[in-house]
Amino acid sequence: MLPNAAIRDILRMYCNGEVSEDEATAAIEGLRIEVLDGMARIDTGRGVRCGMPEVVLAEGKEPAVFAEIMLAQAKATGRCVATRVFPEHIKALQARLPPEIRMEHREAARAVILSTEGASSRDCQGGTVAILTAGTSDIPVAEEAKVIAEEMGCIVRTAYDVGVAGIHRLFSALRDLVPADVFIVIAGREGTLPAIVAGLVDRPVIGVPVSTGYGYMGGGEAALASMLQACSVLAVVNIDAGFTAGAFAAQIAHGGRRR
Repeated sequence: MLPNAAIRDILRMYCNGEVSEDEATAAIEGLRIEVLDGMARIDTGRGVRCGMPEVVLAEGKEPAVFAEIMLAQAKATGRCVATRVFPEHIKALQARLPPEIRMEHREAARAVILSTEGASSRDCQGGTVAILTAGTSDIPVAEEAKVIAEEMGCIVRTAYDVGVAGIHRLFSALRDLVPADVFIVIAGREGTLPAIVAGLVDRPVIGVPVSTGYGYMGGGEAALASMLQACSVLAVVNIDAGFTAGAFAAQIAHGGRRR
C-alpha cells in the first residue's frame, strides 16, 4: 500500500514505471469508500489498506440499518463481520438475506459473518494466537477476539477458566499454548491473570479487562486498573474490547508483514 497517495498520483507513478500494476491496484483498492443512503460510509478498502476486515458494531444500530450496512459490505467485498449482535439484528438479517449470501452466526462470540460464494477469510499467515480466560463469564469476549484473529488468518488456541481462584489450572493449560506468537489474557473482577501470564511466557501479552465484577470498582474498572498497574510487561486494551485484542494480536502474530 502506498501511504497517503491520491489516485491521480498512483496513476502517474504507474505510467512512469515507478510502481508495478499490482502495487497500483492494491493502493487504489485500499482507498475505496461506498456511501450507503447518505447514512454510512462503508470502508471497502480496509482489508487491502490495513490488513484487517471491516467489522460492523451492531450494538446501538437499528436492526434494519444494521442489516443494510452488512449486506452492502458483503456484496462489495465478499465478506463482512459484525460484533455485539442481538437477536433483533439476526432477525433483520435473515429477513433480507439474498440466496447468494451465506450467514454464519457465532453465538458464543455474539458475532455474525456474511460471505458470498467462494469468499473466505484471509489465508493463514503462519501466526498463532493463544487466548486464555480467568473464568467462564469471560468467554464471550474471548470468542469475539477469536473470531477476529481467525478472520485475519491466524490459528487460534484457547484455554478457558484458568484464573487465580485455582491457579494450578493455569500451568497445564500454558504447557499446550507456549508455542503461540502472542497471548490474549482475559479477566474480570481484580484482573490478576494477565500479569501472571506475562511473568511466565516470553511472548507479547495483551490484557483484556472484562466487566464481570460488581460492587466497588465493578464493571471491569478494578480489572483495568490492575492490568495498567502490572509490574510484568503487557499491553492493555479497553474493557470488553475483544475485537481490539483479536486484531492487535493478529498483527503481532503476522510479524508486521504486509500483504
